[in-house]
Formats: sequence, C-alpha cells, structure tokens
Amino acid sequence: MKWLITGASGQLGVALQEELTIRGIDFIATNSSELDVTKPLIVSQVVDLIKPTVIVNAAAWTDVDGAELNKSAAYSVNSLGPQNLAIAANKVGARLVQISTDYIFSGEASVPWSETATHNPQSVYGSTKSDGENFVLTALPSKSYVIRTAWLYSSTGKNFAKTMADLALSNAGDVNVVNDQIGQPTSSADLAKQIVELVKSEAAAGIYHGTNSGQATWFEFAQEIFTLVGADVSRIIPVSASEFPRPAKRPVYSVLGHDAWAGTTVPAMRNWRIALEQAVPAIISAVRAEE
Repeated sequence: MKWLITGASGQLGVALQEELTIRGIDFIATNSSELDVTKPLIVSQVVDLIKPTVIVNAAAWTDVDGAELNKSAAYSVNSLGPQNLAIAANKVGARLVQISTDYIFSGEASVPWSETATHNPQSVYGSTKSDGENFVLTALPSKSYVIRTAWLYSSTGKNFAKTMADLALSNAGDVNVVNDQIGQPTSSADLAKQIVELVKSEAAAGIYHGTNSGQATWFEFAQEIFTLVGADVSRIIPVSASEFPRPAKRPVYSVLGHDAWAGTTVPAMRNWRIALEQAVPAIISAVRAEE
C-alpha cells in the first residue's frame, strides 16, 4: 500500500503523515509547490509516476472569507483540483479520499445533517467544496470516499483551539466568543486515524462524516479549553455572531450525523471532549514554543 497526500503542510496533512508513519505505511506527502492540484497534466503525470494505491486530497482553499473575493482561485483548488485527482486516480486504479466540509449545507437545521442531506451552500467556499464532492463522485464513483469534517484543530498551524489556549495562558483579560453557532470540535489526529481505518477496512465507497461526536458552541469549546489549560473560565464572554460580521456567511448549525459508519467495521469518532483532553498538552507545548 502506498499513499499520496496532497495538502501535506496543513493540519490534516501533518496528522496523516504522523499516523501513517506510526503504522509503517509507505507514503509520499506533497504541498502545493510540489503538486499543484489545479494543473490536470501535472496531476496526471505525478500520479502516474508514483502509482499510489490511495490518494488523500487534503489540499484546499480554506480562507472562507477570501474565497468570496477570489471565486476563480477557490474554484480551481476546491472543485477542479478534486476532479483532476479523481481522473488521475481512475487511470492508475487508486482509491481517492476527498476531504469536504459542513459548509456544503445551509447551516439552518436543528438535527444533525445526514450524509444524504441536500447540498445548499451559502458561501463561495461551500459552493466550491460542494462542486468538488460532485466531481469526485462522478469521476470515480466506485473508489472514492468523501469525508466531511468541521471545526478542525491540532497543535500545528492556526486554529481556534490554539488561539484559545494562547489567550488562556497569557491571562490577557476577557475573551469574547460566539455562543450562537453549534458544531463539533474535531481533532485532526482523530480524523487521520479514522481515514486510515476506513481505507484499511475496504468499506464501500461513498460519503462519511468525519467529526468527533457530541456538539458544542464556540463558547463551550473555549470554556473546555480554558478548563483544561487551568485558566479562569469566567474570562470568556458569550457574544452573538452578529457582533463579528464577515464577508462569508457561517453555518449556524454544523452538527454532522454519523449514520454511514454503521455500515462499516469502523466505529464513529469519539466524543469531542475526550479527544480535546488528549490533545491539549501538545497544543500547550506548541503555543509556548511559538512565544
């Protein structure tokens, strides 16, 4: 088994490399300068040269607000990139794992989004990721996994958990955090393990939701981080998302259902609080190292 990882320098890309290394699985990891997924000829040549058995496309335009002003660039990465990889994967008989997002839904719900729920993106980012899903499932229907995730965090890069841990450790006064958006804080390490387990299980191709179970508001997420860091939780002040207007609309309700895992030998991911507790020591170390 040989894996090809795109977007290797991102949170998930780093976590996948760590997980595959632990398991002794051969892989090649590429970033955008090494493999530009928007270039079909280059993608085809690289995939044909490497001949991976599994490709994980963790490359993405993730600047949600920036996508509103750079529609063409976001479309190239988030829509055409997955299509290019699916076509190349088909030629060499590889399986493709396409990483997607909760933003493909409207964000207006009161029960978890099912894997089969209708797409209704409310932003350019969501629309381009939705198109990417559809392109992959059309080009490689029998050998592709679309894994939607949300609220991803780790000890690498920039993310909400690291920002909150930094603020908790700095003791820099009150922190305003949105309390009217609900989702699932998700460990990059947990998602990497889930992806490897899914591929190794040879489960049926299709759509799966890769988020830790349970749910929380950003405010509750921040409270848990402060608690685990040992900081004063009363410093966190709940506020409405309307106090932080942004170019791209954010989903109000991003909780994803996990029904598809019941059809595999792989259990759904564990509760977000348990995953966060395990992740916080490494997050604290990373924050301190960056000071």
